[in-house]
Amino acid sequence: MADISASAIKELREKTGAGMLDCKKALEETNGDIEAAIDWLRTKGLAAAAKKSGRTAAEGLVGVATDGTKGAMIELNAETDFVARNEQFQALVENIASIALGTDGSIDAIKAADYPGTGRTVAEEITNAISTIGENMELRRSTIVEAKSGYVASYIHNATKPGLGKIGVLLAVETPAADKAQEIGKQVAMHIAAAKPEALNRDGVSADSIERERSVLKEQAIASGKPAEIAEKMVEGRIRKYYEEIVLLEQIFVIDGKIKVQEAIDAAAKDAGTEISISNYAMFVLGEGVEKEDSDFAAEVAAAAAG
Repeated sequence: MADISASAIKELREKTGAGMLDCKKALEETNGDIEAAIDWLRTKGLAAAAKKSGRTAAEGLVGVATDGTKGAMIELNAETDFVARNEQFQALVENIASIALGTDGSIDAIKAADYPGTGRTVAEEITNAISTIGENMELRRSTIVEAKSGYVASYIHNATKPGLGKIGVLLAVETPAADKAQEIGKQVAMHIAAAKPEALNRDGVSADSIERERSVLKEQAIASGKPAEIAEKMVEGRIRKYYEEIVLLEQIFVIDGKIKVQEAIDAAAKDAGTEISISNYAMFVLGEGVEKEDSDFAAEVAAAAAG
């Protein structure tokens, strides 16, 4: 058997997009011949990933995993909505979310982590999935949410299966009695998915955002013919309304439709006879911010049929 160098494995990987272990195996099978190894990988369907890497991936699934005071959320994108119903893809998202719990939540750390039972890393397992499922995939983003005490609640909107869907929420619920605060955590997480707040509290709203909003509102008030002092009072009232629209704790609670989220939390704490507060949250909406390519579906089907 030929002595396979690290540089040869690297070269084959760059040319095919296949996983490191697959490249090593291919070179061993072909006595170190790069071109023969490429053909070997192609026959195994492992070199297809490289050809798919340029395609836009804006579909897929959001996955969440929690363990007591820590929660992880990831978004794994693919090219079409069909792949979200693929059991292999669903298992991949589930496993990566669970793996993320044991990391700092960064993309690099997750990709470098071992993927159980394969001898591959997460990054290599994604490449392997690209080859077998036949679509480009991208681990687009990830986050960790932690509670100092209490627990991390999670919610998936329109779940494909538990922990998987198109909108995911993690919520850090601070309380000395987590068992008494489960319902309010779930409800606030559901509220976040529906109302999409931009900040937990007023401190989380950037000064630039407020100043920009204030400037626009003042110009509008003055343009309407109001005196400067009246315009200023109108602006302050509208800024309060602005906070109510974007700040989680000041939004009207969608579950009730009457009271604010903070008031709902306070009421739950009173009923449970314990302290309850929210210290952090995160929300992923699948494909949010990804510029999707316009496509001619009929042309794509015809091209696929033509091979």
